[in-house]
Amino acid sequence: MATLSETIRSEMLDATRARNNVRRDTLRLLVAAVENERIDVGHELSDDETLRVLQREAKQRRESIEEYRKGNRDDLVQQEQQELEIIQTYLPEQLGEDEVRQLVEETIAEVGATGADDLRNVMGPLMKKLEGRADGRVANAMVRELLAG
Repeated sequence: MATLSETIRSEMLDATRARNNVRRDTLRLLVAAVENERIDVGHELSDDETLRVLQREAKQRRESIEEYRKGNRDDLVQQEQQELEIIQTYLPEQLGEDEVRQLVEETIAEVGATGADDLRNVMGPLMKKLEGRADGRVANAMVRELLAG
């Protein structure tokens, strides 16, 4: 079975053959990011490590989209959005707000958090449960809301 990294490389070649330039260029960027991470850590990346690289790339696109919207650069927003959609095809399905709230509530109960001072105690275990399936900022806001109430 092919690793996630190998799958991305293979699909990049398919996109090249199909002359799908947006997909090819996005996958080329992902291949480069994975390769840079491999060099940094000094070993072939596991699928989990590759997923973390892809999550980082997706986060960068979301942040860029936000900044480009503020600057009224709709052309760049569209480009980043297309790249983000391609990256997301390789990421685990995102959890809905209700599912995130349930995990937040469970984690608060597990660690015995009672107030805002316990934010750090909740976020560590919570982010392990979410494993890239939800935006950390959204989860953080929910934890703050529930601990304040």
